[in-house]
Amino acid sequence: MKAIISHDIDHITVSEHLLRDMIVPKFMVRTNIELALGKIGFQEYFLRWNDFLMNKWQNIDELIAFNKTKNIPSTFFIGVDKGIGLNYSNNAAAVWIKRIIEHGETVGIHGICFQSLDKVKNEKQCFEKAFNIKPKGMRMHYVKRNENTLNYFNEAGYRFDTTVHSFENPYKVGQMWEFPFQIMDGWIIENGKKWQCRNLEECKEATKKSIDKAFESNLNYIGIDFHDRYFSKSFKTWIDWYIWLCDYLIENKIAFTSFEKAISELESQTQTKLQAIL
Repeated sequence: MKAIISHDIDHITVSEHLLRDMIVPKFMVRTNIELALGKIGFQEYFLRWNDFLMNKWQNIDELIAFNKTKNIPSTFFIGVDKGIGLNYSNNAAAVWIKRIIEHGETVGIHGICFQSLDKVKNEKQCFEKAFNIKPKGMRMHYVKRNENTLNYFNEAGYRFDTTVHSFENPYKVGQMWEFPFQIMDGWIIENGKKWQCRNLEECKEATKKSIDKAFESNLNYIGIDFHDRYFSKSFKTWIDWYIWLCDYLIENKIAFTSFEKAISELESQTQTKLQAIL
């Protein structure tokens, strides 16, 4: 089994949310609840407000630098449309897309549109026009989809999608590969709440169970989604969990790969099977 790690970019600055949505009030309530419940300490509380005052709600450079120390290929999904809690401008996104590509990493779309083929195609076209790149893959924001969404992605020309959460091996939808993913930071650490409700040791145990289930399900690839915003000491459990997870995978001889390399492997295997039949 190999691990494919990717990252969703939901926020870039604090100011992008001011007077546009409820993200800032929710941040205030969440941070105070976590302090009151003892899930975070005063230093972490102070660092969160420091990030707030610095207008910095992304840690893309820091995450890329760490991933490189572990030889982890990075795929970042970034939005071009506005969605729930996703409000950065295309100008702001363009700065980070350029940086990500300069580091040799991959950029895909963090999708908003999923209910009509025309809107899915338009979102992809807007991304290509705004950033002058052709995205090969995507993940839906909040992993939203309906019974037709994957077919829309295929018809729009995506090479791969990783929106489905299930313990399945990658499978084809038309010409597109669907890569189900199994582990997301928020699902592990928040466990169904709107704030942190597990400590680090509890997170480790829950993660080990998911990895064991992946082995039991005979998965060839385990998909992991970690949001760049949480790669910070202001979210200590989150960053500690991600660093631990990467080391745990290495210790258990689970190699890291990218969506592109996995597709190449899968198509090579398919071709070999076809040749055997013929």
